[in-house]
Amino acid sequence: MFVVLISFPPIKAGKDAEFREWFAKTNQKFSQHKGFIGRRLLKPVKDGNYAAIVEFEDREAFNTMHGSPDHDVAGEQVTPLFDGRPTPQFYEVLIG
Repeated sequence: MFVVLISFPPIKAGKDAEFREWFAKTNQKFSQHKGFIGRRLLKPVKDGNYAAIVEFEDREAFNTMHGSPDHDVAGEQVTPLFDGRPTPQFYEVLIG
């Protein structure tokens, strides 16, 4: 399994609901891609920014989705909502 942990930058003031809607809509779109397992939005318990866990069967499936028009459109839609850029970290599952 291939996992991406994404640390999102601060969401611009007044854009939180729009960001959550975007995340839900793009989950539906990305779930149509071969190898997609799941994508969850995480809210910090105290202070901080949103994060996400993205799971694919393998890195190739993730790369195919990441290079798709769906991903390009999603990025164009969400960029204006951020005060910065997301930071991804990539992982291969060894035990689990």
